[in-house]
Amino acid sequence: QVHLVESGGGLVQPGGSLRLSCAASGRTWEIDDMGWYRQAPGKQRELVAVVGDRSSTNYAESVKGRFDIARVGNTVYLQMNSLKSEDTAIYYCHVSATLSRDYWGQGTQVTVSS
Repeated sequence: QVHLVESGGGLVQPGGSLRLSCAASGRTWEIDDMGWYRQAPGKQRELVAVVGDRSSTNYAESVKGRFDIARVGNTVYLQMNSLKSEDTAIYYCHVSATLSRDYWGQGTQVTVSS
């Protein structure tokens, strides 16, 4: 099992910044990719950004140039800049591990509003 604990969500004004953190514990040696998804009300969960075990990254088109994902040991960070109202969602940390296993965090709310 891999356990994920997220932090860093909150309320921010448009144009502002937030940083999300996700710390993994447990069988961390099995982790491949670490990333973030988000789900807005009435919408499907979507990929935001992912970082591989060799630090390769992939971003959703909607966040390219504004968000930055980084992985330090067993913690993954999502730096979110120039936030827009459409970034409002619950953000979930996700880990893919060996044997095609997936683990999810509990989710953290990000609200962008004036």
